[in-house]
Amino acid sequence: MEKKSVSPVIKLVVSLIVCLAFGALDRFVYSHPVLRVIAMAALVLFCTWVLVLILGLFKPASHRARTVLSLMASLVRYLAAIVILCWGLSIFGVDVNTIVASVGVLALVIGFGAESLIADMVTGFFMLFENQYNVGDIVEVNGFRGTVKEIGIRTTSIIDTGKNVKIINNSDMKNILNRSDNASIAVSSIDVPYPTDLEKLEAQIPALLKDIYERHRDVMLSEPRYLGVQALGESGITLKFIVEIEEGNIFTVPRILNHDLLLGFRKLGVECPFPQLDVHSC
Repeated sequence: MEKKSVSPVIKLVVSLIVCLAFGALDRFVYSHPVLRVIAMAALVLFCTWVLVLILGLFKPASHRARTVLSLMASLVRYLAAIVILCWGLSIFGVDVNTIVASVGVLALVIGFGAESLIADMVTGFFMLFENQYNVGDIVEVNGFRGTVKEIGIRTTSIIDTGKNVKIINNSDMKNILNRSDNASIAVSSIDVPYPTDLEKLEAQIPALLKDIYERHRDVMLSEPRYLGVQALGESGITLKFIVEIEEGNIFTVPRILNHDLLLGFRKLGVECPFPQLDVHSC
């Protein structure tokens, strides 16, 4: 509790010190261009830090709103770099207006070298307007599956279940599979022995599935469904079950379903078969 109360005070003190420092050293710094550039850069970076901090205080539930905030924070950082560059050049006596006027000629030359950079930025804006994916969505790109952690003007960060973060250029975000748009399906297949009275078991399955759903409403969107006999294996009959879930539970729910079906079948007197080998001696 003490850390939370001290932190804002420290930030306020730092802000006051910075303001006082700029006021006291104004005349001294004004006569030294290098110091003016350093002071200017420090001021711009401080303002950028404050803006990004303010944006970070908002924690909207909507993935769309979180995406907009992430892009705004990225845009603020890029604008800060541009301001520092232009302001620094003007402090050293460089006519920025002349540079801006000639940017049309330079753009053609720079464009070839920064083609991928421009493509990343343009793609980033198109993804925002088309709402292809947002911060918090679970996506799959080129075989990498994870949750969108941050969307910037140039890159998108995706984190998987192992906490590995992959940074992908926006122009490389192609053939995206957004798994958060609709409900996902968890699948469970369980074997029963051939001697099992299948008709009797199938009559008892609905009550078992209803009981499983009642105990796991927090992760299941609907009651599990029994689809029927999936296969006739070497050691038993494979029965298939599915249930609608949110994509974030795609790994958790199948484990729950397997566990509860196994225990439920045992209570009904049905054991899962296992491979057996019969040896005949002459």
